[in-house]
Amino acid sequence: MMHRLAPLFLIAACAFGQYKTAPAGPPPSELNAGIVAALQKDGIKVLNGDKTVVEVWFRTSLPSGPKTTEDAVTLTTVPHGALLGAMRVTGPYSDRRGNPVKPGVYTLRYSYYPPNGDHQGVAPQRDFALIVRAADDKDANSTPDFKTLVDLSEKAAGRPHPGVFSIHRVDAGDYKEGLAQAGENDWVLQQKIGDTPIAIILVGKAEG
Repeated sequence: MMHRLAPLFLIAACAFGQYKTAPAGPPPSELNAGIVAALQKDGIKVLNGDKTVVEVWFRTSLPSGPKTTEDAVTLTTVPHGALLGAMRVTGPYSDRRGNPVKPGVYTLRYSYYPPNGDHQGVAPQRDFALIVRAADDKDANSTPDFKTLVDLSEKAAGRPHPGVFSIHRVDAGDYKEGLAQAGENDWVLQQKIGDTPIAIILVGKAEG
């Protein structure tokens, strides 16, 4: 898989680790009922000490379509724009670029960054999850094209760049469910969406 070109060397969070997880309960009521129905019944809360950093809910299963011809993509059969899950932010929080994410409820939709010089070195793979305001996302089965999704995510982010989180498929032999530290600053949640093991960086800023 593409992420093996520059693998994440996950360091298990020790007893003194800064971040930990706890159950988050059912999806937020701000989400459309159809989207709630597509999500797992219990989410995951990321905590810094006793303070909630972010809460996430993933789909019960990943939608599938024709295999993409895009390079450097790990979720090759997930349609662009597909719903991956949802996120609730209640306090200070930032996306993968270090940009603030306002408190609120968002959906997470699948995309991949353009293969141009603006994104050189941001990740070994091009897979990303983009935030969309819950109020602007009503259809769990929709698959917005790149421009439509970017416009929605820029609106959610409140700036001329979408709110983004690095995500990729994990090879079965490398899968370790839960939250772990990668390097000095990144915290990665590994979780299954249906039968597909994924990793998403929920804390940490890209240096590229």
